[in-house]
Amino acid sequence: MKRLSSVLSVLILLAVIYWSFYDLKPSLDKEKISLVTKFSKNNALHHLKNISQNAHFVGTTEHKNVQNYIVSVLQKMGLETEIQTQTTINKKWMAATTTENILARIKGTENGKALMLLTHYDSSPHSSKGASDAGSGVVTIIEGVRAFLANNKSHKNDIIILISDSEELGLLGAQAFIDNHKWAKDVGLVLNFEARGSGGPSYMLMETNGKNSKLLTEFLAAKPNFPVANSLMYSIYKKLPNDTDLTVFREEANINGFNFAFIDDHFDYHTAQDTYERLDRETLLHQADYLMQSLNYFSNSDLENLNSDEDLVYVNFPFIKMLTYPFAWVTPMLIIAVVIFILLLIYGFSSKKITIKGSLMGFIPFLISIVICGVISFYGWQLIETIHPHYKDILHGFTYNGYTYIFAFVFLNLTILLIVYKFFKKQKKTRDLLIAPIFIWLILNLFISIYLKGAGFFIIPVFIALFILAISLFMYFDDRSNRILFTILSIPTIYIFSPMIQMFPVGLGLKNLFISGILIALIFGLMSLVFYNKKAKWMLRFSIILTFIFFGLASYNSNFSVDNKKPNSIVYIQNSDDKTAYFGTYNNTLDNFTKQIFDKTATKGSIKNAETKSKYNTRFKYHKKTDYRNILSSDISVDIDTIIGNNRFLELAISPKRKVNKLEFITKNKITLKQFKVNDALVLKGKNYTKKSGTFLIYHFANSDEDLTISFTVDINQEIDVVLNEISYDLLTNPNFSIDPRSEEMMPMPFVTNDAIIISKKLKL
Repeated sequence: MKRLSSVLSVLILLAVIYWSFYDLKPSLDKEKISLVTKFSKNNALHHLKNISQNAHFVGTTEHKNVQNYIVSVLQKMGLETEIQTQTTINKKWMAATTTENILARIKGTENGKALMLLTHYDSSPHSSKGASDAGSGVVTIIEGVRAFLANNKSHKNDIIILISDSEELGLLGAQAFIDNHKWAKDVGLVLNFEARGSGGPSYMLMETNGKNSKLLTEFLAAKPNFPVANSLMYSIYKKLPNDTDLTVFREEANINGFNFAFIDDHFDYHTAQDTYERLDRETLLHQADYLMQSLNYFSNSDLENLNSDEDLVYVNFPFIKMLTYPFAWVTPMLIIAVVIFILLLIYGFSSKKITIKGSLMGFIPFLISIVICGVISFYGWQLIETIHPHYKDILHGFTYNGYTYIFAFVFLNLTILLIVYKFFKKQKKTRDLLIAPIFIWLILNLFISIYLKGAGFFIIPVFIALFILAISLFMYFDDRSNRILFTILSIPTIYIFSPMIQMFPVGLGLKNLFISGILIALIFGLMSLVFYNKKAKWMLRFSIILTFIFFGLASYNSNFSVDNKKPNSIVYIQNSDDKTAYFGTYNNTLDNFTKQIFDKTATKGSIKNAETKSKYNTRFKYHKKTDYRNILSSDISVDIDTIIGNNRFLELAISPKRKVNKLEFITKNKITLKQFKVNDALVLKGKNYTKKSGTFLIYHFANSDEDLTISFTVDINQEIDVVLNEISYDLLTNPNFSIDPRSEEMMPMPFVTNDAIIISKKLKL
């Protein structure tokens, strides 16, 4: 019977874990959303298939084709469209291009603030097909607006549709809209649809300069069927340097909004595998649910003032979808928990139902468990990368078999916990084991109450553990009944935290598995009365077996395939000043594609100042000197070079002699530019721009560009030592090279300049 109770407890826990994930997004078998909103999944997929056939980054013919397709679809709905063409410079990364935003506006019956529907249509350079990022957002808005208009109901607020351009280059389309479009002042709220993977639930993240209570209240009032959010993500997100189009609206115009973004299958993000076929259909429906419920509600809501004077804690919770309460409650709830804990300790010690020695001894397995789970998970992943060095070529940090590794580490941590606690099987009073976890969780919540109130829901498991402790002190059930009862009481804890155990390594990379390991140990401690069973050896054996099974499956599936392609890279770098040339690769492990160039004579390491700017500052892992091809570089003419007082005014025109995708301007010494302009667009609104060294401008050529003009003023004594890198993504098609194409099991490495010719030369100024 004891084993039966243990088995039943485990089955309940597994059911709750499944439930916690099942509740996060719609399922295709029900398609509840389609019935409620008349949003047609098939219509959306039809559009997605058309716009994600090829890579369509800025400056390509396909980029223009996708733009024309979106415009034609909007016009067929009867909407008047506009293309906003504007040279724009990102203020943080100094990336620039000539953006081409797609705009439309649906008039409301009143003259209040407008609701904006936002996403972007450019894909990431140079190989991503952009089905999820952000083709999914494009088709969600297109089909959602069609369904909304088909209802033929009047609405109070204007609805502005912005399908922005150049988001992938530095949020440039959003910047162009905020800086230059007359509609920017009309926007009261933004709904932004994004992706950082190709599946999974879509998370809601708020963007606000103030506090969240009114935004959250309004979001819940819109009645999304599958709200997925928590205030821990909100608090962390506010502390990080954010990078979505919506960030521009918040930072530059103090406009509030919601990001709806999914992150699962992160390995597809910005790759050639971001395709129509790989987009999770349930994820698309989840985005559609957010849009339709929000559009129907906010098109008739007061959007004049969504600022708040208080923040709310919020988290997904069983049955009620989302539990909320004010930040102001966090400290009082902690104080109440501390008082209850002290009272229970006093009663337990006085009645001798809790022992001081046993309670102190309980700290040993709990703290050891936390340390071992964290350390083993951290160094365990490093060991796996040593065994499988090709994992390092997946710059996302999340491998194709990443979910299998998550399962493997979960059971590894569970095995560690069961083994550690097994050494304390002689504990006379098992409730003593609960004292240390409650104490440590209270300390954790003290830190949360001071520094991270968004994690205020971490007090909920503490109250549940206190309730369990109280039952064990005041009521007399046998061990079997207690175990099942305590398992049922722990349902909210499992429901809240199970998705987080997966979310951290998926969103932040598998190197962060240690966060999940620590979280598992913390939760296990609070549930020690559920798991602690002196005679239940089957649970440990079962956990060990599953650990080996999942690590074995992960290792078996560690290789690349047609469906899970290996990212690789080759770049040609030509220095036009000293007439030298090299090949470089970012790959740690070489394959048949890269071995065409990098044989035994290749040199490990990077080439000084050869890499272009990239997301992760990735360096070449191998390079090899090669023949100088004398590929033509751009004409650079100094149209104006005038000295006025103590200032020198320069205007340069860069005219490519071949198809060039981007230019990078790199200064070797500290330089201060005054009145810096790019194609007549004023940088930093005319403020002085100082760069100590490195890249001070990246210009991406758009379809409307033939050349680039930059102008600036410097101090007359300023030494100008600038190198221009001219980059094109045509290495594999350029007649100067004969490189065999990739096999079907390979794809270009994302996040770096790839398949590229880089021509580097010093500007003679």
